[in-house]
Amino acid sequence: MSDIHIRVIGLAGRITLTRGKALNALSYDMCMAIDAALRSWARDEAIKLVVIDAEGDKAFCAGGDIAELYDTGTAGDYAYGQRFWRDEYRLNAYIFEYPKPVVSFLQGFTMGGGVGIGCHGTHRVVGDSSQIAMPEVGIGLIPDVGGSLMLALAPGRLGEYLGTSAGRMKAADAIYAGFADLYIPEDQWPGLIAELEQQADPAILEAAARPAPAGSLAAQQEDIDRCFAGETLDDILSLLRAEDSEFARKTLKTLGRNAPLAMACTVELLHRLRGSTIGIRKALDHEYRYTHRAMEKGDFLEGIRAQIIDKDRQPKWQYADQSVPTSAVSQMLMPLGAQALTFEEE
Repeated sequence: MSDIHIRVIGLAGRITLTRGKALNALSYDMCMAIDAALRSWARDEAIKLVVIDAEGDKAFCAGGDIAELYDTGTAGDYAYGQRFWRDEYRLNAYIFEYPKPVVSFLQGFTMGGGVGIGCHGTHRVVGDSSQIAMPEVGIGLIPDVGGSLMLALAPGRLGEYLGTSAGRMKAADAIYAGFADLYIPEDQWPGLIAELEQQADPAILEAAARPAPAGSLAAQQEDIDRCFAGETLDDILSLLRAEDSEFARKTLKTLGRNAPLAMACTVELLHRLRGSTIGIRKALDHEYRYTHRAMEKGDFLEGIRAQIIDKDRQPKWQYADQSVPTSAVSQMLMPLGAQALTFEEE
């Protein structure tokens, strides 16, 4: 497949995304190729670890390829999107639970579906160009591909802030928030990959790691925890509106661009995950409840129209006044019954 290069070199299973002109956007076929390779390598005792990287300097993977999702959804075919998300989420869980080390090198944009491929492994490497984000609320989705798990585990109320604002994280902030592990200057990556292929010892990464250039999230933690302490999106907006600060004004402006229903569901989902025994499968199950309904009942198709298709940046969101009824949140996150996400191969 021209969009992805899968091979074995030395002791390493190697996956390289090769769709650089499209910022390595992840298609359904690419997901399935990765899934098949990982399952084969898990049974191969000669392969000791997996290395995932990407061509180009702009992006590891800027997200899922949503053009086909839009085309099928606007034609009234919701089944294609539901199958895409179902199988993608199974892959995300498989990477998280993989029995061998998985090393990823995350240059440039790593967003949405790219987080699901690159941020669930055991050794997640970032550099100076890295920008990691879960920007789904900007197109009417919630943070998915297991991203809700990392957001729920982030310090304090950082998850609510990142999940509703779609904030981008450079290296230090990605490490602080739990989306990455190691900062290594990018000019060292090719040599380290070659060593991993021959030695299969991830300890060489820790020896090469350096302190990342200072980020901004740790310094904002107090403001974030105070302003995002509410139980609902409405609570958070009330706290922000009541506060006369640059942080509050800037954050309110950012939240004003995103889909209110998606933001409200994001807050509710993070609270559900945080208040129980958390795990990747529970996170993905809840995410799928939303994405399964996103085309028919959510704002996904309108978000794609405004951001990607017409590019007018003027989405007509449901609940445009940002007052989202609790019943609407419950409807998007209620169990799917017989259509619920499962993790068995079919």
